[in-house]
Amino acid sequence: MNHTAVQATSSTPLLRNRTALAIFRQLRRPLVALSLIVACLVIACAVAPGLIAPLDPYKQGLLNRLAAPSFVSARPNAFLLGADPLGRDTLSRIVHGARMTMIVSFGAVLVAASLGAAMGLAAGYLGGIVDAIILRVIDMVLAFPIILLVIALVTVVGNSVFALICIMGLASAPGFARVVRSQVRQINSLDFVDAARAIGARPSHIVARHIIPNILSPFIVFSTFELSKMILIEATLSFLGIGIQPPTPTWGGMISDGQQYLMLSWYASFFPGLAIASTILATNTLGDALRDALDPRSSF
Repeated sequence: MNHTAVQATSSTPLLRNRTALAIFRQLRRPLVALSLIVACLVIACAVAPGLIAPLDPYKQGLLNRLAAPSFVSARPNAFLLGADPLGRDTLSRIVHGARMTMIVSFGAVLVAASLGAAMGLAAGYLGGIVDAIILRVIDMVLAFPIILLVIALVTVVGNSVFALICIMGLASAPGFARVVRSQVRQINSLDFVDAARAIGARPSHIVARHIIPNILSPFIVFSTFELSKMILIEATLSFLGIGIQPPTPTWGGMISDGQQYLMLSWYASFFPGLAIASTILATNTLGDALRDALDPRSSF
């Protein structure tokens, strides 16, 4: 084994330790730690809502409609965050709504990341006519605002969970493709990739062993920001009534149900909106922290 190979091999554990230390240093920041707690809480609600929700989210009680939160109510009640216009517990519906939000958002990001990565790798590595065709497709999709494109497709295809995941994923794939293509083109021109070609390495080997590991960091960071975008799009579709349909709890649908009662019961829409804002803020904060931790230029 030559000196270069030994140096590269020995530097791998050092790089991993450096990354782990950088992530640990980011988690010591109060805002990042709080964001991680919020993210873990949302995931826990999505995984096991029945264990966290205090009441049945579907149980109606017209005598309790728009009941005030227990901490501001003049009379004791069981609704910690109040009740919606049909008397259903707001907290329980927020907890159960996290599941559908996470399923649709994570699924859309997975579809977008898979398709976008494939397009970006093909365009960046192969270049030529393949790159030109993929770029034109990306430009055509990005010419439309993503929310309008999703609304148009949902209106035509339908609003099932599977359809929402596929439509949102397809509409977001060009963003991933642009990021991956840019990174691949930079790495593809470096000396170690040329050296791999010179010794007869197959294209699949070069992509798997040299290109993909070096684009993972920006790819993961970009995925976190796209996740927050998917959460907002899913909430927007539910608010407009073209997303997941009632009686399934969704955060956007809860805001829509309570908007006409804002002057009478502000809490009917406030707490679902707070759940959306907190989740997006936590996701973006963690994405920023992850970007800083994975930046090789960061100082220690």
